[in-house]
Amino acid sequence: MTSTPTPVTDILRDSPLIDGHNDLPWAARQQVGYDFDRLDIATNTSDRTHTDVARLRAGCVGGQFWSVYVPAQLEGDSAVSATLEQIDAVHQMVGRYPDAFGIARTADEVEAVFGTGRIASLMGAEGGHSIGCSLATLRMMYVLGVRYMTLTHNDNVPWADSATDEPVHDGLSAFGVEVVREMNRTGMLVDLSHVSADTMRDALKASEAPVIFSHSSSRAVCDSPRNAPDDVLESLRDNDGVIMATFVPDFVSQACADWRQAAKDAAAAAGLSPTDLSQFVPFAQQWKAEHPRPRATLDDVVAHFEHIREVAGVDHLGVGGDYDGTDEFPDGLADVSSYPTVFAALQDKGWSDDDLRKVAGGNVLRVMRDAEAKARELQETRGPSLATYAQLDGEATAG
Repeated sequence: MTSTPTPVTDILRDSPLIDGHNDLPWAARQQVGYDFDRLDIATNTSDRTHTDVARLRAGCVGGQFWSVYVPAQLEGDSAVSATLEQIDAVHQMVGRYPDAFGIARTADEVEAVFGTGRIASLMGAEGGHSIGCSLATLRMMYVLGVRYMTLTHNDNVPWADSATDEPVHDGLSAFGVEVVREMNRTGMLVDLSHVSADTMRDALKASEAPVIFSHSSSRAVCDSPRNAPDDVLESLRDNDGVIMATFVPDFVSQACADWRQAAKDAAAAAGLSPTDLSQFVPFAQQWKAEHPRPRATLDDVVAHFEHIREVAGVDHLGVGGDYDGTDEFPDGLADVSSYPTVFAALQDKGWSDDDLRKVAGGNVLRVMRDAEAKARELQETRGPSLATYAQLDGEATAG
């Protein structure tokens, strides 16, 4: 006689589901200039965003890394100030909805906020351009609550190669290695989504603490440069890190990835930059009128979870939906209420309750605790790095 599976909603309400990446802060900036009177997420905002409080509740979200993304076209002080505005927006949003959210800076605080029935709110900076080649700025962003930094976004930064730009450094420069070391020393998680495969490999070699991918999937399943190759997944296992599998159609479906590449080629032929989303997104919207975009499915998403578990192991897998970070999602995964659908599909594949708890948030909490412990250890042996980009990379400081 087989036992009845535990309902996934019961599992997720008992163990925090911690999503690695949500772009609501940038949507709020673009749509209403951060005015939550005009984008009141205590009401139904499904006509404008993938995220509001009721849908987060329906999705059993217990913790959220809010992306404090700014475009890579911003450089230097402009990138820093825009990132600070994004950080402020998250603090203001959490303060406006105190019954729904609570700021969390540590794994213990995530569990404490979750224990009060609220959504633990963390922050992740998306792209090393946000620090303007300044390790002091990196440290101050940690003080303000930023708990991971994606080393690049769609364009290279002066010290690291992006997955979607032409390689310059073949991974990390000397200053890039120092950025990773200083992130380890402060306790900020190194995020390898968006970076080139060589940058992934260099960062995994340099990092003294577990790393994350906040919203990436498997390159073996979908050959997109935004995904992790199998050798990287194996190194991630050895590093004891976690990859938070994403739902973005262009990263989970090969047909969608091929469509995106064709759109990028067409944009470049039209004289536009495919990595500049302010140019590419409007172009792609027009282009797909004549070139319909394929639909991704739940099965596409599940295939990545299954492959990553096979290669890296279930202890190194999480969830990074990227809601409000792209315009369309796979059928059945329209918004942040959809997480239980994914976990039910994994349960149907035979994943145990313990597997689901690990993937939901247990693995991320372990990585956070390991990074916190490593930071305490490193702070006993070395002080804040005073190195500069000019010293290590031999050029005048660039944005």
